[in-house]
Amino acid sequence: MTQMPIPRPEYPRPQLVRSQWQNLNGPWQFAFDPGNSGRERKWFRDEHSLPLQIQVPFCPESRLSGLGETDFVAAVWYRRSFTLPSELKGQRVILHFGAVDYQCEVWINQQPVGRHQGGYSSFSFDITRLVHDGDNTLTVYAADDVRSGRQPAGKQSSRYHSYSCSYTRTTGIWQTVWLELVGNDYIEQLGIRADWANRQVLLTPQICRHSDKPLTLTARLEDPENGDILASGQIRAQAGSQSLMLTPEPAAAAALRPWQPGQAVLYDLDLSLTDADGKLIDHVRSYCGFRDLELRAAGLYINGEPVFQRLILDQGFYPEGIYTAPDDAALRQDIELAMSLGFNGARLHQKVFEPRFLYWADRLGYLVWGEHASWELDHSQPEALMYFLPEWLEIVRRDLSHPAIIGWCPFNETWDIKGRKQCDAVIEQTYLVTKAIDPSRPVIDTSGNYHVRTDLFDIHDYEQDVRRFAEKFDPMQDGASAYVTYPDRQRYEGQPYFVSEYGGAWWSPGQEGGWGYGQQPHSEAEFLERYRGLTEVLLRNEKICAFCYTQLTNVEQEQNGLYTYDRQMKFSAETYEAIRRINSQPAAFEKIR
Repeated sequence: MTQMPIPRPEYPRPQLVRSQWQNLNGPWQFAFDPGNSGRERKWFRDEHSLPLQIQVPFCPESRLSGLGETDFVAAVWYRRSFTLPSELKGQRVILHFGAVDYQCEVWINQQPVGRHQGGYSSFSFDITRLVHDGDNTLTVYAADDVRSGRQPAGKQSSRYHSYSCSYTRTTGIWQTVWLELVGNDYIEQLGIRADWANRQVLLTPQICRHSDKPLTLTARLEDPENGDILASGQIRAQAGSQSLMLTPEPAAAAALRPWQPGQAVLYDLDLSLTDADGKLIDHVRSYCGFRDLELRAAGLYINGEPVFQRLILDQGFYPEGIYTAPDDAALRQDIELAMSLGFNGARLHQKVFEPRFLYWADRLGYLVWGEHASWELDHSQPEALMYFLPEWLEIVRRDLSHPAIIGWCPFNETWDIKGRKQCDAVIEQTYLVTKAIDPSRPVIDTSGNYHVRTDLFDIHDYEQDVRRFAEKFDPMQDGASAYVTYPDRQRYEGQPYFVSEYGGAWWSPGQEGGWGYGQQPHSEAEFLERYRGLTEVLLRNEKICAFCYTQLTNVEQEQNGLYTYDRQMKFSAETYEAIRRINSQPAAFEKIR
C-alpha cells in the first residue's frame, strides 16, 4: 500500500531549527465530544476508541481534515501512536503544538502531560519521563466556545452560519504537531535583534539546563552565500535568559547589507552548546535581518528612510483549510500576490499567523503588523486581561525576532458589548506590557477605535465616494485638525496618522448574495476609478504615513477581495497592472526627510 504524504511536512519553526525532529501530522483517530463530557468519562484511556479519522493539522470544520463539520463543536479528542528511533535513547523528548483552539489537555500513554489555554500561541511539553521503547500513545483534548466572551476568537462566527465579516469556525489542532529530540541541556528560545545602525546582532538565548557541568554557548553570524563567518562570540551557558553580542570586524561590517521592504537580505546564525571537552551538546540554526525602526512625528522610518506603508488586509483564511494553509507554497503565494500589486506589506488581521508565514515575509521583504484575534472577547470587563494577556505575551515572545514585523496591534475595533463600553484599563495595560516586552516596535492599542494609549493614531473609513472621502482628509494638509472617527470616544494627540482600513469595494459580478462595503461598482472600470481615487487621496497627503486596503482575497460571503477566495483573478490583467501603478506612486510622506 502506498503511504500518503504527510500534510504540511516542512519544519514549522524556521527561527530555531534542529536536525532531529519528527512530524506528527497526518491521520489521527478522532471523536467529537458534543457534551464536553469526555474527560469525566476518561476518554484519555486507550480502551476508549475514537471512531473517526482526521487529517492533522486541519481543523474538523475544514474539508482538508476529511470531516467538514461546520456546526458548533464544544470539544474534540485526538489520538495517535508514535515510535522513537532506538538510536536516540537518552535524549529528551519535547512535544510541540503550533496552535490548538482553545483549551487543550494532553496525555502520553494515558498519563497527564499538561494543559494550555489560548487558540493562537505555540506551546510545548517535555514528555521524556512518559515515553518508552516501542509504540507510545498521544491523546489530545480541546474545548472551544467562541460565544463565551472569555476567549479571543477573531473572525470565527458566533452564529451557526457565516455572516458579513465573520466566517467558519476553527476548533482544536490547526497547526503542526511535532516531536523534537534534544540533549539534557539545550537552547529553548532565541531572541534576535540585528541593529543596522551599529552593525551588531544582540542574541538573547534561553537555556534549559538539567545538568551541572560547565557549558559554553558559541554563536556565529554567517554569510549565507559563501558560509564565511562574519562575527562570532562565546559566553558561559547558564540556565535562563542570557545576552550575547555579535560585532563584525570593520571590513565585514562595511560589507553588510540591510533588510528593507522588497529587498530582504538575511544572514545565517549558528548556535552551539559544548561541554568542557568540546563535545557538542546542542546545535541550532537561525537567521536575522539588519533592520532599524524609528517612529518619528510624521511616521515610520526604516533604516533611516521614510517608508509609506502600502498595506493590504490579510485575514489568513483558505477555502479548504479554513485557518490552515493547504501547503507552505500557499503562504508564500499570498505574499507574492500582494507584492505583485505594489503593496509592501499587510495587516495580519484578527488572526495570529503561523511562523512559516512570517518566515516568508522575512524572506521576501514584506512588512507586517502582528495582531491578536481579539473579537468575541468581552473587553468591557477587567477580567478580560486574564484571558487575553497571557496568550498575547506568548505570541509576542514567539514572533518578536522576525524583521518583517514592524508593529503590534493587540485589539481591533473594540465596540461596545451589550451597551457596555470597553474597559480602558484592559486596553492600556495590554499596550504597556507589549511595550515592555518589545520596546523596539510601535504599538497600536486598538485599531480603528477606541484609542486609549497608542503610538500611531489609526482610523477605519469605508466611505466609497471619493469626493466625500477627500473632504475628510485633505484639510489636514492645510493645518486643520486630523479627522477623527468617534471624537466623543477618542482624541488625536499628534501621533503619526494611519488609515488602517479603507476601500472594501464589493465586486462579485454575476453572483447573487454576498456581502461587502457600500454600493457595488457597476463595472470593472468604475471599480478601478474608485480604487484610484480613494488611494490617491491617501498617497498625496503628507500627514498620512500608511494605508491598508480591504482586502487581499474574498473570504466566504465577503466579496471585497482583490482576488477570489481560491486566489484566482477577479479582474483583467490590465486592471491589476493599473492597481500596481497606483500603489507604486511616490507618497507625499516619503518626500519628508
